[in-house]
Amino acid sequence: MTGAAGQRSRWLAGTVRAVAGGWNRVGTQIAFNARSVREVRISFSRYKREILRLIAQMSLGTGALAVIGGTVVVVGFLTLSTGAVVAVQGYNQLAGIGVEAMTGFISAYVNVRIISPAVAGIGLAATIGAGATAQLGAMRIADEIDALEVMAVRSVAYLVSTRVVAGVVVVIPLYCVAMVCAFLAARFGTTGFYGQSTGVYDHYFNTFLNSTDLLWSFLTVVLMAVAVMLVHTYYGYNASGGPAGVGEAVGHAVRTSLIVLTLLLLAIALSVYGQSGNFHLSG
Repeated sequence: MTGAAGQRSRWLAGTVRAVAGGWNRVGTQIAFNARSVREVRISFSRYKREILRLIAQMSLGTGALAVIGGTVVVVGFLTLSTGAVVAVQGYNQLAGIGVEAMTGFISAYVNVRIISPAVAGIGLAATIGAGATAQLGAMRIADEIDALEVMAVRSVAYLVSTRVVAGVVVVIPLYCVAMVCAFLAARFGTTGFYGQSTGVYDHYFNTFLNSTDLLWSFLTVVLMAVAVMLVHTYYGYNASGGPAGVGEAVGHAVRTSLIVLTLLLLAIALSVYGQSGNFHLSG
């Protein structure tokens, strides 16, 4: 009995330490994110040139990657594919009940509220976010961040806050491109492949495209960009363990940001559309 009781006691102590350690890490990350947001003012006043450089790098990429690997290209192709899927699934499902003319409504409703924000968030995490984690992680293991501190450079403001600002600035035109790609792909798939009249499609699309939903969609993506940059810069800034540690930091950051993006999209959708849905089928 004594051995069993000791084993249970050790198991309980280990569980408590694990839970406490997890909460401590959450608290540390929240404190780091708060500091990053607080020092945005310093990044604007001292590091404007770095912000401009990061905006160019994040939006179009550098070198050969500017052709196929820039964030604009990646997110554009992602939303093109999802818009085409909306056309295929929407038209076929609605044709089963004889209302395939409403495919334009599906594009205006689903793309704006759910699909495009989710796809844009995933694209941000996979391109801008992962790149920021790898860059900061490489600087950490090479002691470059410590060198900045020695030279009296505020490393959080210079490395983290600037990337948060650049991510928010980049996401606004980036999401415009994403929405246009999604709308064009859905329209081309419905009218070009299934032969629906462009007038019928445009009528239902323009009728149910709500400007308020577009504004909420843009706000959602801006908040997603802030969340992605805060999560990824935290893991990159605190990476350790050499090159393998940087890879682990990128993996942890991507997983965490995808979870945060899903919860954020769910929270905004419930708060904005949860009660009434902000939708009226009329006209």
